[in-house]
Amino acid sequence: MTLSAEQQRMKAEYIRARGYWTNWTEGMLRFSPDFLDLYARYGGYAAAHGPLSPRMCELIYVALDASSTHLFESGLRLHMAMAVQRGASPAQVMEVLAMATEQGLGGTRVGVEILAEELAASGQNVPELASAVSTEQQALRTAWEAKFGDWPAHCDVLLRLDPGYFALVLELSGFANKAERLDESDRALIRLALDACFTGLNAVALREGIRRALGLGVAWQAVLQVLQMSAHLGVHACAIGVPALMDIVDAKGG
Repeated sequence: MTLSAEQQRMKAEYIRARGYWTNWTEGMLRFSPDFLDLYARYGGYAAAHGPLSPRMCELIYVALDASSTHLFESGLRLHMAMAVQRGASPAQVMEVLAMATEQGLGGTRVGVEILAEELAASGQNVPELASAVSTEQQALRTAWEAKFGDWPAHCDVLLRLDPGYFALVLELSGFANKAERLDESDRALIRLALDACFTGLNAVALREGIRRALGLGVAWQAVLQVLQMSAHLGVHACAIGVPALMDIVDAKGG
């Protein structure tokens, strides 16, 4: 495709704003240059306006593309490479992937609260939910509170019903390479991205996460920046749809 001067400008501006160029952006330039220009400004705004470093922005994108509610492989590969280029270690990228794995607990946390409510509503007597916790259970609660500074209802239910599983959840929540661990503020923001992601929106966890982030001293501007960045998954409609449209048009000789 031979580009006009205006198309060359749009391509350069997109690369400046987003840091990459792909076959689907080429297709957008071909079929809807005005939308490409708009997305360059919209998609690039959040990363350019806020306190997060380029490295941290890429780790947020890694988490979003790795989310099991989305799983956008080409974007994940792209942003992992960009994260490493911008200073993230492979161990830190792995840490983000572990946090995305932890996102799978979203259904568990909601479900165990409902289970406790329905057990009570049906009149079933479950001693584990009413009795005092053991010394071992109290130690697990203390460890959770030390890590997160709170004690959500789902934690209490899960600790009582299955303390062995709760211990593993606690371990998973802290997984990282000790020598290259992301700081707690960065981890809080990555969790926010996963809970704010519209493909796996967890409003209760999102509120808890915002409270935790602010409690850690994270600036509200950083929280807002993450919330804005989480919206960018919507463009994957174009990332998948535009190449298909290119194939259709090219097959017709258009």
